Amino acid sequence: MMIDDLSTRPIILADYILENNSTIRATAKEFNIPKSTVHHDLAVKLKYLDYSLYKQVKKLLIENFSIKHIHGGESTKHKYEQLRKEINKNEETEMLLNL
Repeated sequence: MMIDDLSTRPIILADYILENNSTIRATAKEFNIPKSTVHHDLAVKLKYLDYSLYKQVKKLLIENFSIKHIHGGESTKHKYEQLRKEINKNEETEMLLNL
């Protein structure tokens, strides 16, 4: 999805992020623009265009930021669980071949 009008882009991004309970990263990917642009539009420009909308977005972004470390931990845990399963599978295969 492309946004041509730069003056309305912060409002469009804010509406999207609120409607979809989205993150900055996911929003940037959806609109094919850099994360830094999304963040700047929502954290700086939106404040002057629509303060009420800015406060709603800011609340969501603070919430997303507060749980970010949890998601990172879950991803790391999942990664090592998969690695452990792969090692166990290889060990079992090796044991069967040695029989």
